[in-house]
Amino acid sequence: MRDSRLMDFTRMPAHLFQPARASAGLGALVPEPDAAVDASVVAEILAECAAAGSTLIVGITGSVAAGKSTLSAAIASHLRSMLRIESISTDGFLYPNETLISRGLIMRKGYPETYDTGLLSGVLQRVRWGPVRVPAYSHVTYDRVPDLDRTIDRPDILLVEGLGFSLGAYQRSPAALLDLLVYIDAGEDDLEAWYVARFMNFWREAETNPQSFYARFRGMSEAEAEAFARQVWASVNLPNVRENIAPVKREADIVLTKAADHSMTLTLPAFGGRANG
Repeated sequence: MRDSRLMDFTRMPAHLFQPARASAGLGALVPEPDAAVDASVVAEILAECAAAGSTLIVGITGSVAAGKSTLSAAIASHLRSMLRIESISTDGFLYPNETLISRGLIMRKGYPETYDTGLLSGVLQRVRWGPVRVPAYSHVTYDRVPDLDRTIDRPDILLVEGLGFSLGAYQRSPAALLDLLVYIDAGEDDLEAWYVARFMNFWREAETNPQSFYARFRGMSEAEAEAFARQVWASVNLPNVRENIAPVKREADIVLTKAADHSMTLTLPAFGGRANG
């Protein structure tokens, strides 16, 4: 799908662009380098790319803790008043923990082989034609939650946030079924800091929630829990970023680069342009 449906840059929001130099050979537009960039700008781009009577499928990917679900929610909030928007997470397409344990993959959760790519591809193939059932996932229990599964039916835009978009790893790659791909980039030190902060938030919340996956770590002191989180980052998440996630950036239509303060710059790789915000 991504080979046949390309971004139409002539339809991008006008405030992102300036007249092109004749020598550029790019038509009438190039990105405005000092344009403000936030979720509303990305939302405008997606709205312009959406076509009546069809579902625009947009992948949002990047490292663990990069802010994929936050960006997805913000985009949906901007567009919901004008378009039918649905947002799903690829976390719901992780194999259940029981399956991962039986296959010896529980410590590789988030790697390509831990996703039911056939199920995800099937949903992306069918969503344009009628209702589809989407599995749900809880970061509190760290597993699928069948009771929270839901049905979506031919939205104008479907946001698919998460991992599992590694290219060429499987015959039916979900990435091939996307119309657009947004990649959230950030420095490794910042990603580690955000991951550890999120882990510690779940760890603190588990004090009053014995059902939480993180309750098992409550026997640790705060310093021990933080050290454990950093160990998990270094041994599991960072290798996954380098081996499987970062390479996807090459295929992205929109790249959002986040600084430590979460400010963003926007790049449209296919157009060779950059905007700062």
